[in-house]
Amino acid sequence: MVKATADKVAIPPMHFRIGDIVRYTGLSRQTIHNYTTMGLIREVDRTPGGHRLYDESVFYRLHRIAQLKESRSMDEIVRVLGRQESD
Repeated sequence: MVKATADKVAIPPMHFRIGDIVRYTGLSRQTIHNYTTMGLIREVDRTPGGHRLYDESVFYRLHRIAQLKESRSMDEIVRVLGRQESD
């Protein structure tokens, strides 16, 4: 059921499993897992069975990581993205 108040409709957030991200990006499950472990991307929730769930922002973040990988090491990317989050 979608909740509505006055002129606004509350749309539930879209969540993606690792398999969805693999399918849409072409990255491997291991890469997604590694990026999560490194703190480059973050899960927003888990399914009752314990599967990680990510929101839409993960796709923007993965795109940014891919851009940075063209000219930086993974250690530099971790520092750059960590700095951007704290700003």
